[in-house]
Amino acid sequence: MAGSLTPNLVVGDITRARVDAIVNAANSTLLGGGGVDGAIHRAAGPALLEACRAVPAVDGERCPVGEARITAAGDLPARFVIHTVGPVYHSDPDPAGKLAAAWHASLRLAREHACRSIAFPAISCGVYGYPHAEAAAIARDCCADPAYAGLAVSIWLFDETHAALWRRVFGA
Repeated sequence: MAGSLTPNLVVGDITRARVDAIVNAANSTLLGGGGVDGAIHRAAGPALLEACRAVPAVDGERCPVGEARITAAGDLPARFVIHTVGPVYHSDPDPAGKLAAAWHASLRLAREHACRSIAFPAISCGVYGYPHAEAAAIARDCCADPAYAGLAVSIWLFDETHAALWRRVFGA
C-alpha cells in the first residue's frame, strides 16, 4: 500500500529498544503485572509506577481495553511508554476490534507526541491468549494505515519461532 509502513520484526527484550516510545501491553490499572508489563515496569524503575499512578482512574481503571495512555519512561532508553490494554481473546465479544483499537490508539499517541519511532510487543498474545497469527494480521493491517507513514515501527517478539510466524504474516 502506498504510504504504509513495514515494521521491523525483532527477537529480543523490548525494554532495550532505543526508540521514542515503547508500547506496554498493560492491564487496565497500569500498575504493573506479569509478562511484558512486569518487565517494562522493572526495567523502568519506580518513576514509571509513579507516572502511572498520576493517570486518572475511573472505578480503578486507568486505561480501558482498546485504549492507550502515555507516560514518561523512567529508566528506559525510550522517552515515553505508551500503555495499551488488549483484549482477553476468549472472553471479549470483539477481540479483533479491540486489538485493532489498541494498535491504532498507540500509533495515534505516538504521532500526537511527535515520536518518530515506536516499539510494540505482541499485544494480548501472552496470558490474554490471542493467537499470534491472528494478532500479526491485525498489526499488519493497522501499520498499513497511511496515517502513520514515516513512523518507524518495530515489533519485539520473545523468540524466533514467533518471529518467523509474524514474518510470514507480514510477508517479510
